This record gives sequence, structure tokens and C-alpha cells, in this order.
Amino acid sequence: MKGLKERTIHGFVWSGIDRFLTQGITFVIGLLVARLLTPQDYGLVAMLTLFISISNTFVDCGFSSALIRKANRTGQDESTVFYTNTGIGIVAYLILFFTAPLIAAYYHQPQLTAIARVIGVSLLFNAISVVQQAILVSRIDFKMQTRISVITNVLAGGVGLIMAYSGMGVWSLVVQALLVSILKSLLLWIFVRWVPRYGFSTASFGELFAFGSRILLSGLLDTGYKNLYLLLIGKYYTASSLGYYSRASQIAQFPALNLTEIMQRVSLPALSAIQEDTQRQAMAYRKMLVVAAYITFPVMIWLAVAAKPLIEIVLTAKWSEAAVLLQILSFAMMWYPIHAINLNLLQVKGRSDWFLKLEVIKKILGVSVLLITLPFGVIPMCWGMVVTSVVALVINTHYTGRLIGLGLWEQMKDILPVLIRALITGLFMLFIVQFIDNQYLQVFLTLGLGGLVYILISPKTSKALFVEFKQMTGKVQSNIPQDYD
Repeated sequence: MKGLKERTIHGFVWSGIDRFLTQGITFVIGLLVARLLTPQDYGLVAMLTLFISISNTFVDCGFSSALIRKANRTGQDESTVFYTNTGIGIVAYLILFFTAPLIAAYYHQPQLTAIARVIGVSLLFNAISVVQQAILVSRIDFKMQTRISVITNVLAGGVGLIMAYSGMGVWSLVVQALLVSILKSLLLWIFVRWVPRYGFSTASFGELFAFGSRILLSGLLDTGYKNLYLLLIGKYYTASSLGYYSRASQIAQFPALNLTEIMQRVSLPALSAIQEDTQRQAMAYRKMLVVAAYITFPVMIWLAVAAKPLIEIVLTAKWSEAAVLLQILSFAMMWYPIHAINLNLLQVKGRSDWFLKLEVIKKILGVSVLLITLPFGVIPMCWGMVVTSVVALVINTHYTGRLIGLGLWEQMKDILPVLIRALITGLFMLFIVQFIDNQYLQVFLTLGLGGLVYILISPKTSKALFVEFKQMTGKVQSNIPQDYD
């Protein structure tokens, strides 16, 4: 039987492979499709993102987190979650089906009615596979998740790409998104081999919902806020403007969200297993913060530096207006993994009440900034996101400090040296692009030389993390370093 440390290590490795391999496949296919479609096509799908995302949040209902966190969960718990999520999925789809014309009328885009009704079918398939997904996460079995994700994204992405080449326009995006849900659900049922063996239990529902309900409310606030920009840009600006913002946001989110997903999927079950040992949790937590910062900061700064040539190379010049948005959003998203790790700790400690309170406070702040910047255009709105992200960091770390004594100052002492080195690397990359006109060279030299400089000026951190990684894969047996430079 593998120990917690070994399972966590292998979970981190396979979770990383899962996210960056499968999401990388999706990302590359998405770039190829974007070269064939228009910003308006992406804008149309982005107009539905808020409604689909909120529906999916309801479908999960916080029960997946509740199942993962519950150390002594039973088959009764799992069956109860299955029946609950399935019922909610059916209701959510019916609501979306009948309100689709209202959504289309809001945006003055009649074709959104059919698009919403087709893409909304994904809710049903997501609902019936929540338990299987939670089982894999609680086992820290990301190798299986990687297999499922690779198969799903290759097949669905291939179909979407063929449809785009065939001139199907926005429907290539719709069918691709729907196929992802269908294939993933099917493969989870095949590989996990779980079936509900018990009936619905009111007692089990009450226990899980007591925790999950606050996660649900927090998720609704977070989902609504994240997609509020899409809702308002689509309403007050053009579909093309929304397409530029949507594509820039997706590129900026790719490294940040994928790293965050890796950290969350591994840290939640791992930290939950040692939730009674505060000192051990604090040490593990600090290491997660350093790893997140070490990887995320230089990548996001590189995106900001190379945004214009990168956009025009991979998406063609018709997407060039997205470059300045990508530069700004990169500075907003670079803090996202740090936020997520802080919030994960609240779930581990069972403080879903604080989790909800934090979401309310931060969303009030974010909406206020959004409404202030909305009349001035999309670029000021993006700068508002940077301000909101920084202020939210202060708020999140306050509660982390109350739980395990790692507040803002303690966390900054760990990650500020990483940030300084990433900024120095960014200045070096800016210096390089001043002397190069070729866009391909700008992208690859800033990435290659910038990465080399970053590693050279962070020798102790790089070595410590390399040793940590080797220990994670079982290749060395020495003790894990306790501190980073």
C-alpha cells in the first residue's frame, strides 16, 4: 500500500501530465480551429459561457468536494450523490432549454436559441459522472484520468477541427464541447466501474449538503463573477470584441488554471489526510506555494512580453486586437494559483463558512471595479481585473494566517524572491525583442533564453524543486529539502 507521500507525488506527476498533455492537445486544436473561424464565432459561444458554467456548478452542487473530503464515505453516500446530481442535471437542462430564447433576445442573436439547446445536453452527461470523477480524485489516481482526458480531447477536438475545415463555423465549437462531455462521461463509467448500489438517503444527503452547500454558493459566486465580463461585453460591445476578450482570456488562463487544477486535485485529498497535523500542513502548504509561484510567474510574464507576435503567429493577424488584452490579463492570472491554494486550505479545514464569506467579499469588490470600468472599454476592464486580483490576495491570506499562521507576510517571504527573479527575467526578454524584428524569433528566443536566465538566477530553487520532483517519481531517496532560497 503506497503511503500518502508517495501517492501525492505520483498524483502530482500524473495530474500534471493530465492537465498539460490533454489541455495542451485541446489548446493546440483550439488554436487551429481559431485560425479557421472568426472572432464573432467565438463571441457567440462565449455569450453562453455564463449560463452553462452556472448550470454545471448547480449540477455538481458541492457534492464532489464533500465526497473527496469525507474520509469514511460509504456506498450510500456515493449513491445519494449520484441520484441528486442526476436529478439536478435534468432540471438544469430543462431550465436552459426553455430559457434559451430569452438568452438569444438579451444578446439580439437569434441563433443562440438552437446553440444553447444543443450544447446544454452536456449538463446531463456531466451530472451522471460526478461520483466517478470524485472517486478517481480521492484515490489520487490521475493516471486513469489522464487516459480518459487524452482519448476524450483527441476525439472531440478532431471532430471539431474537421467541422471547422468543412465550413461549419460556430457549430464546430458547439459539437466539440458536447462531445467532450459525452465521451468523458462514457469513459468514466467504463473505467471506474462504479454503479449506484443503494437508494437515496436523506441522512447522507443532509451530512454532505451541510458542507457542499457552502461550496455550491461559493462556486456560484465565483462562476457568476468570472463570466460576468462575458455577459456585459457581449451586451454592450460587439460579438467580435467579446471574441477578442474570450480568446485572450483563454490563452492567459491556460497555464494559470492548469497549474491551479493540478495543485487543487492533489492538495485537497493530500492535505485532508493530515488535517489534524497543523505543522505538517503548513510545511506542505509552503512548498505548494513556492512550486506554484516558481512555475506560474515566469510563464505569465513571458506571455505578456510575447503576446503580440504569439497571437499573430498562432491565430493570424485577424486576432491581433487580442494581444494587448492578453498582456494585461497575464498579470491578473499570474496570482490565480496562489489564490486557489489559499482557498483549498479553507476546504481542508472544513471552514466552508469562511470560504463563502470570502467569496462574497471579493465578488462585491470585483463587481464594483467592473461597473466602474465598464463605460471606458474592454482594456480598462482588464486592468480592473489586475487590481481586483491583488486586493483579493490580501483578503485570502488573512484567513490563511488565522488558520495555520501563514498570512500575507509569511507567504510573501516565500514567493517574493521568486517574483523578483521572474520580473528580472521579464526585463531581459523585453531587451531581447527590441533588437529582433522576426516574430518567430521573438517568441522562441524570449522563451528559450528567458527560461535559461530564469533558471540560472534561481539555482537553489531550481535545484530544490528538481530534487523534489525526483523524489516524487521515486528516483531518489534523500530527504526533501525543508526550505527554498
